Amino acid sequence: MPDNVQGPDRSDRAALRADCASCFGLCCVALTLTRSADFAIDKDAGKPCGNLQEDFRCGIHTELRTRGFPGCTVYDCFGAGQKVSRETFDGQDWRGAPRTARRMFQVFPVMRQLHELLWYLTEALSLEPARPLHGEIRRTLEETERLTHLPADAFLDLDVAGHRDIVAELLLRTSELVRATAPRRKKRDRRGADLIGARLKGADLRGVDLRGAYLIAADLTGADLRLADLTGADFRDADLSGADLTGSLFLTQAQLNAARGNAATKLPPSLRRPAHWDR
Repeated sequence: MPDNVQGPDRSDRAALRADCASCFGLCCVALTLTRSADFAIDKDAGKPCGNLQEDFRCGIHTELRTRGFPGCTVYDCFGAGQKVSRETFDGQDWRGAPRTARRMFQVFPVMRQLHELLWYLTEALSLEPARPLHGEIRRTLEETERLTHLPADAFLDLDVAGHRDIVAELLLRTSELVRATAPRRKKRDRRGADLIGARLKGADLRGVDLRGAYLIAADLTGADLRLADLTGADFRDADLSGADLTGSLFLTQAQLNAARGNAATKLPPSLRRPAHWDR
């Protein structure tokens, strides 16, 4: 990968976007669902959701939020579903080849973690202020990619937690280099902060470390989040109307899907405006 990588919307991120048409409905089967505000039913891991059709598509896809399944609209596999379905298991689906089911459902959540790391590392490699780390980032990205191509049996022995720790430390160093270019502000470190319901309308949050912060139902209308580190921040029901998220660090589609926003919300080019924001 060349040093002059341009922008977080690079074409190689296409493989890190969910393609449900190329997946065997793995998120609808492999994962556990718990009856809550996010899911209308209880479902054990390995059991197909009752809404999953024979063609592996969701029978209520356009009605998920109104039918009590907003959690499904938030979930993002980062392309792990099609990778497991089409590459790891070579297009053999769990219905046609039941012997593959258990292993496929075990591999999927591991692959999902690796693809999420690929998303973050790909973004890190595009950030100019982190150029001193690009060599290390590139090597870590290539190693992560190599792990995604392992045979199914090898996934069970992977130390995913250990690999995540390595990536997390590298992303932290990347974040520090990038955020150092933002205007200086007090209380720049708000990682893990309890900001549930916080009134942050119009707040200048440029360069603030908000990793793992709880921003549930926070009012962020018109807030400036450029260069803010948003890794793992919980945006459930947060209002991002008119907020500026361009240049924010390590934001994912799942975080946006969990929030509220409008046409005035400014997004990084690698992410899409959630459909429910227009309703």
